[in-house]
Amino acid sequence: MGKQVIEIREALRQAMDEEMARDPNVFILGEEVAEYNGAYKVTKGMLEKWGPGRVLDTPITEGGFSGLAIGAAMTGLRPIVEFMSWNFSFVGADQIISNAAKMHYMSGGRFKVPVVFRGCNGAAAQVSSQHSHNVESLYSNIPGLILISPSNAYDAKGLLKAAIRNDNPVLFLENEMIYGDKMEIPTEEYLLPIGKAKVVREGRHLTLVGYSRMMRFCLEAAQEMSKRGVQVEVIDLCTIKPLDCATLAQSVRKTHFCTLVEEGHFFAGICAEIAFQIQERCFDFLDSPVKRVCQLETPMPYSKVLESETIPNTKRILAAIEETLK
Repeated sequence: MGKQVIEIREALRQAMDEEMARDPNVFILGEEVAEYNGAYKVTKGMLEKWGPGRVLDTPITEGGFSGLAIGAAMTGLRPIVEFMSWNFSFVGADQIISNAAKMHYMSGGRFKVPVVFRGCNGAAAQVSSQHSHNVESLYSNIPGLILISPSNAYDAKGLLKAAIRNDNPVLFLENEMIYGDKMEIPTEEYLLPIGKAKVVREGRHLTLVGYSRMMRFCLEAAQEMSKRGVQVEVIDLCTIKPLDCATLAQSVRKTHFCTLVEEGHFFAGICAEIAFQIQERCFDFLDSPVKRVCQLETPMPYSKVLESETIPNTKRILAAIEETLK
């Protein structure tokens, strides 16, 4: 099997390119995805290769082109919608929540909605409060939506290809700060299963769970704890909904301690749900309460210094691990 070292943005591009070659019903639409090659260059070269019939620049109307994509999906096409930022999806949230998520149910199964909404989620670098939302806890509350949030190029490609082939609406949450991260992935085609978490580092003393950009800090914390004689097992969720509770429970039953990390807020966040799922399945195995490391309960500051202290970081994760193990 051949290998290639590529960035996450290239892995995403390859996934879309391969699926467009495989299925003529797949097309891309969004703001600046064509002429400008995408705001983050994820769709670079796609207009030149596939033409304006399959790579469509849209007006700045998330509600409009989200609805257009949902309607196209209902007729048998497979749209990939790029939100320049998931913050801007709020303008099209009614289409996602009221139509994409519910149409299969409301039509008695007559309509499928095979649409992928993808783009940047969470904080970047000093883009302030209105452009730093983590939308996963909001959208994961809606039955009918699948949420995926990869942390590396291998997972990004395999999961995006699976998402495009899925017959349900998928929200694919990327992170601007890791688009340039590189890793070696196969040159041959591969898909990854939706709804399956990964144990990315084996350990026996504590289970540390995260996803997306937070995996960078989780792995740094695990490495530091190993120097202190503590072997941390690190799990990457990959898919937020459906949640792989089986993998989480298996790990916690082994380690007896658990710390959770997400870039979103504490209240009603993803970690809150995971913590409940763990206590429901592993209560008798836990030797300490589950600890959460989340974004502080405040709008994101513009200040670079305050921003780095507001979101989870390696220092805060280490402190939480130590408190969990006390």
